[in-house]
Amino acid sequence: MEAFLVSTGIVAFSEMGDKTQLLALVLAARLQKPIPICLGILAATLINHACAAAVGHWITVYLGADVMRWILGVSFLAMAGWMLIPDKLDEDEDPKPARFGAFLTTVIVFFLVEMGDKTQFATIALAAKYSSSLLAVVAGTTTGMMLADAPVVFFGDKLTRLVPIKVVHIVCAGIFALLGVLALLNVGALF
Repeated sequence: MEAFLVSTGIVAFSEMGDKTQLLALVLAARLQKPIPICLGILAATLINHACAAAVGHWITVYLGADVMRWILGVSFLAMAGWMLIPDKLDEDEDPKPARFGAFLTTVIVFFLVEMGDKTQFATIALAAKYSSSLLAVVAGTTTGMMLADAPVVFFGDKLTRLVPIKVVHIVCAGIFALLGVLALLNVGALF
């Protein structure tokens, strides 16, 4: 249960103001089909995060616990810095391929945009930390993604104005920095 809750919380907070959240807002405005868009986000996230969790597990098995602890610590510190740089959609990105409906468009675009994103790296790190609970990690990171993105699809612009994104980024950066320091110091049974 811990793996699920931690994974959900980390991804839900780190997704605030992320480019995939902005993409959800753009898709909702352009396609105006919230159910297929949310199902597309769910499918793309499940696929992407399952692959990321497999990589995290592989790293743990083949590199060992001590090396993984250092990788986790440095990764969490890097994510802390990354959180302080808000994402923006590139001007030239067009999230609406002409041939696809709302569901398939969302699956394709979300999967591609999520590649190399901080939530993908967080999923790798969480899978390494909770390598015996990969399903819980994937379920948690996917739930976190849905908690952050689905309301944007349904309520859009109004919801994003209620949350001061800069404060969320600073709080998340602090959480990632704390996790990084704890991992590097090998505090308790956390890592």
